[in-house]
Amino acid sequence: MLQPLDPPPGLRTPTAERRKRLLILAVLWLAIAVALVTFRSVVMPFAGAALIAYLVQPLVARITRVKVAGRTVPRWVAILLIYAGFFVGVYLFFVALVPQLYRELARVSRDAMAFANTLTPEHVQELAQRGETWLSNRGIPVALSTRALEGADDAAHTGQFSLALDLEQLLGDTVKRASSLVRENLGDIVNVSRSIVAGVAAGVFMLFFVLMVGAFFSIDAQAIRRYVGTLIPPEYTHDARQLVERIDRSLSGVVRGQVTICVVNGTLTFVGLLLFGVKFAFLLATIATLFSLIPIFGTILSSVPIVLIALADDFRKALAILAWIVGIHALEAYFLNPKIMGQAAHLHPVIVAFSLIAGERLFGLVGALFAVPVASILVACFDYARLKAQPAPVVATAEAEATRTPAA
Repeated sequence: MLQPLDPPPGLRTPTAERRKRLLILAVLWLAIAVALVTFRSVVMPFAGAALIAYLVQPLVARITRVKVAGRTVPRWVAILLIYAGFFVGVYLFFVALVPQLYRELARVSRDAMAFANTLTPEHVQELAQRGETWLSNRGIPVALSTRALEGADDAAHTGQFSLALDLEQLLGDTVKRASSLVRENLGDIVNVSRSIVAGVAAGVFMLFFVLMVGAFFSIDAQAIRRYVGTLIPPEYTHDARQLVERIDRSLSGVVRGQVTICVVNGTLTFVGLLLFGVKFAFLLATIATLFSLIPIFGTILSSVPIVLIALADDFRKALAILAWIVGIHALEAYFLNPKIMGQAAHLHPVIVAFSLIAGERLFGLVGALFAVPVASILVACFDYARLKAQPAPVVATAEAEATRTPAA
């Protein structure tokens, strides 16, 4: 039986032509998705490079608007200037701040060794008795010393409740385990040193690789946009442009705004540590600055050592520095976030927590750093699709509100 021949190109219906174009583009997008999933182990460096290119885009645009001898500055020159400033900043950090950081780390080590040397049985018993007195005055029956443990056994026989804990034995067991762990790994110190050196070398190489790829992304940004535009059907160009604008508003707040807030948090934390006389101020402020890159959990993790070190000096000092930290994050939540990030970049804490856990489970610490930016992109796409499913007046109102929202 004869099969019908395809009609000549000039006689094809617009519907058939459109269906063919959509099918080809769908296959191309599917091929891109398959390639990303197949080579997902090498996606992270390129994602980091794209993130760097996105971070420096406002600076690049501002520099390229400057005219020198009647000509605008090329993009590659702007990238070189930004990278030169970055490396100068890194050099100044190592020259001026790393020695201070090293001194505080050495001081932490000395204080820890001095505290470990003071943990004699007599001193442990004295600490236990002080803890018992402080807890018993607040109505908490806890037995920590040997003498109190005997009393706790008698109380248990008489039916009275008392929580017993042999503090001396607990500390002794902890010290023994730490000593055995050190002895077991001391013989492997050569391999450990070799792995550390290899890890540092690999990290330096990856940093320069990511910066190089980020420069390529930034220089060829216009060409990349035009190429991606050819993968979108012409009848959906307007929708794609609106979606990209929504993603940009959300991502700019999450990425650029979070970096700005990290610097503000670190500076205010350092001021508070100096104001209340907390030891290791620079080290703790550096930790707070770096951990602020991870929303919610980073704040909690960086606050714990600050409060514990202040608590070792004085209970009131710990309360004061805790109140200072709470004030910083209240300032961030109610003033900095709306002003710097804008409402378009706002993500619900549940979404942030879910994305952080998912990113950490899939890609470790690097995945946690990329989790919130990726979540902001997915939420922007989801919201745009949700609004497109609504009547036209609802979509117009939502777009007008999004346009009025300040972006970073």
